This record gives sequence, structure tokens and C-alpha cells, in this order.
Amino acid sequence: LVQIAASGPDSDDPTIMFSLVKAIGIAEKEILITTPYFIPGETLLDALTVAALSGIKVKLLVPDQSDSKMVDLAASSYYENLMRAGVEVYRYQKGFVHAKTMVVDASLSVIGTANMDHRSFDLNFEVNSMIYDERVGKRLTKVFYQDLLEAERIDLEQWQLRSFLKQFPEKVARLFSPLL
Repeated sequence: LVQIAASGPDSDDPTIMFSLVKAIGIAEKEILITTPYFIPGETLLDALTVAALSGIKVKLLVPDQSDSKMVDLAASSYYENLMRAGVEVYRYQKGFVHAKTMVVDASLSVIGTANMDHRSFDLNFEVNSMIYDERVGKRLTKVFYQDLLEAERIDLEQWQLRSFLKQFPEKVARLFSPLL
């Protein structure tokens, strides 16, 4: 079964964001997310935090460096709170990961054009497919774990030791998150 979620600037509701939040909300064991741009907004951030605090394994794979320094800085500003809740954040080291996928409990897969950012939820025309199929879910789970072999997990304690000069630009970039 495949369900399509589409949204854009002409949409009354942020359908894609709603579908992602719902998918996160039904997770029982594991959520695997790959996205090149991670600027989640409070609703998605809260959903991921609640999932992790509920004991669900949440893993986030982002590029080590995207094609936008400002996006990288803004995305980095979200990692500490997520990691404190139990989310594992990985930075892909083998080039620029551009996949936009989420796998929930190896049974629900989300694949599409939407990033996890404000632009994809409100400003751009985007479409995601939500695939309810264990074969697809297991295959995407395998691909995700293969990608982790080329990624480096961010260590929370090391992350918290970053200097003020490193953190300050991230906090400033976060202020501009709705525009990125």
C-alpha cells in the first residue's frame, strides 16, 4: 500500500510535516531518518524528542557538510537537545548524502522530495510516498545501516565541549531557520 503526501505554498495545511509527525508517533521500536537538510521546527523536534524519551531508537543521518554552510550551522544547533533525549546523530562522511527517507519499525517507509525543513513543509512544492510494506522497510533499513558504516556518530560529551566560538554561529543561524 502506498499513500502520497503532497504540499506546497498553495496548501492549506503542511501535509508532509503532519504525515512525518504521525509516522513518528506510531513508532514502537525504531525510527531511521536520512535527510540532507535538517531544520525541523518545534513540532517535528518535539515528536522526535518524545519518541526518543519513550525508549524508541531514533537515528538521524545527515551530511557531514551540505551544500550550504548556513544550513549546516542551523542544523547543528538542534543536535544537542536531540542527543540528550537519546537520539543518535550521525554525519555521513562519504560525500553529500541527499536521500530523503524515514523508516519506522522496518514496516513504514517514507521516500520523497521533502527535506526536514521549513521550506519543504511550507514554501516548496514537495511530494512524499508513504509505503506500508515490510519488504521495502527491511530493504531501506539495511541501506540505512550500510550508510552508517560511512558515517561518524556525534558524541554528546564531545559535542558539549565545543567552544563558544563554534556554538555562537550555530545559534545565530538557528534564528534564521524559518528562512533557510
